[in-house]
Amino acid sequence: MPKLFVASGIFHPESGGPATYLKTILPALQEAGWQLRVQTFGEPHGGDYPYPLTRIARSPYPIRQARYALASRNHLSWADLVFAHSLDLPLPGARDQPRVIKIVGDQAWERCRRRGWIPGDLGIDEFQSYRGDWRVRWQKASRSRQVAAMDAIIAPSRYLKRMVISWGIDPTRAHVIYNALPPNIALNETRAEIRSLLNWDDRPTLITVARLQPWKGVDHLIAALRQLTDLRLVVVGDGPDRSRLKQLAAPLGDRVLFTGALLQERVHRLIRAADGLALYSGYEGLSHTLLESLRLGTPALASDIGGNPEVVRHGFNGLLVPYIDGAALRRGIQELIERRDEFAANCQLDLGRFRLETMARRTDALLRSLLR
Repeated sequence: MPKLFVASGIFHPESGGPATYLKTILPALQEAGWQLRVQTFGEPHGGDYPYPLTRIARSPYPIRQARYALASRNHLSWADLVFAHSLDLPLPGARDQPRVIKIVGDQAWERCRRRGWIPGDLGIDEFQSYRGDWRVRWQKASRSRQVAAMDAIIAPSRYLKRMVISWGIDPTRAHVIYNALPPNIALNETRAEIRSLLNWDDRPTLITVARLQPWKGVDHLIAALRQLTDLRLVVVGDGPDRSRLKQLAAPLGDRVLFTGALLQERVHRLIRAADGLALYSGYEGLSHTLLESLRLGTPALASDIGGNPEVVRHGFNGLLVPYIDGAALRRGIQELIERRDEFAANCQLDLGRFRLETMARRTDALLRSLLR
């Protein structure tokens, strides 16, 4: 049986695309005959996993990097193949086995924006041709160098594959494998029953689920509510932008509800209960949240950028709205509410591309093609 070492920065039960993806794909890879070991940053957690899992506590940066590197040495000597899910993971030693990485965004852009090294309104697409100062150029060069050293790159959307190739990566090493959701998202209650249990009235309710960072566009949704006076917004998630967003929403009173981070089952119940889900972000590679919403029968409104158009079919299972355009956003929200039942009837009709079996089969085939 081939041996696969999976190196990540986050893992279940933490929120985020890589954590959701790994929790879904790893059991399928085990069924396909892979032996697994997983290492991640994170605090000790009592979860029961069918493979060895090493968590490295998030101590100060140099210390946690050193501990991660030390702990990975045994896994690296054991593995036939390494599957990385983040850049800058300290995986020392000689390259004795092929390495694959999954790219879900541009770490250089995220880091430069978080540290204020680029204009706050510079989007990820504009960043690709933005020169910036030496710090920006260093981040870009480091990102490209690390990706170029990989034997294969998995991108969860055609949009991200094009971006990776723009970094100077050999196109033959970049592969699109769509994210998927497990087929077992099931809720016992109907939408009406959930709304009753939540004590929601008949007011139209929009939900957004995201890590609260500036480019997630939650502030634009709050601004839209100032003129959509009969609408309620539920914001699920936490993050560094939460305090600012709560201040923006304060004049709207109970029309904006911040739930904080929630367990996945509770998130699914809220999505099912809502009239629609909004993901008006400035960047998405391929959103698990959009897939979850459609699987649960809740139509989605999304920004017309990144990988969103590969999930939301405009006018079929939801709407795509230009980013940033406040008037278009308000019109889109109104149309989503008005055509809710029409879109909801189509939500689960176009998800064949995102089946777990398809993702697992294609991932298994790619990994095996790299074995020496």
